[in-house]
Amino acid sequence: MTRALLTPVLRTLPWRALAAGGATALLLAGIPRMLSGAPDPWLGLISLRGAALALALGLAFLLDDPARHITSAVPVRRPLRVGLRVALAAPWAALCWTAAVFLVPGEARPPVGALTLEAIATAVFALAAAALIIRRSTVTGPGTAVSTWLLCTAAAAFLLLPDNWSLLVTPDDPRWTDTHERWAMLLAVALVVGTRACVEPLRAGLRLRPF
Repeated sequence: MTRALLTPVLRTLPWRALAAGGATALLLAGIPRMLSGAPDPWLGLISLRGAALALALGLAFLLDDPARHITSAVPVRRPLRVGLRVALAAPWAALCWTAAVFLVPGEARPPVGALTLEAIATAVFALAAAALIIRRSTVTGPGTAVSTWLLCTAAAAFLLLPDNWSLLVTPDDPRWTDTHERWAMLLAVALVVGTRACVEPLRAGLRLRPF
């Protein structure tokens, strides 16, 4: 059953949105190489964070499915359908992120492990939000709403969070380790929410018979 679904699911992936997110990520990551002068670590950090956000914005459209109300009637549960989409897009996202990391000059490249954690958490939050919208509504394309929410959330995290809860610090900041512990907790929360949202709800009209 899973093998039979691979080709249809692959064809229905929102490749335009994914390609746009990947291209934007690579363009942002390449900015430090386009500028003359010595590599700037701060610019490298901002470029990679911008690349991570661009990839997440592309992945926000991953669960868009105009045929959602047709495929919901097939004998394949939602967790498998969503899991296939994520599994097919994951290598693309990993390849784009790896390319973005290597586009930043080594002298300006921030700690890769920490930035990768930020990128994964941001992407999983986008996917979890899309899955939650699908679970709680009948929309077929949550990507636009999720991408708007993600941009607003990123701006709010940058402008409104107090200093002791900041998620966007520099590597030389003494809060760097504590901040990425919070990123790890946010990733765990997003995974739990996303996994729970992929479970198909019971139909409203279902009633259990008494014994």
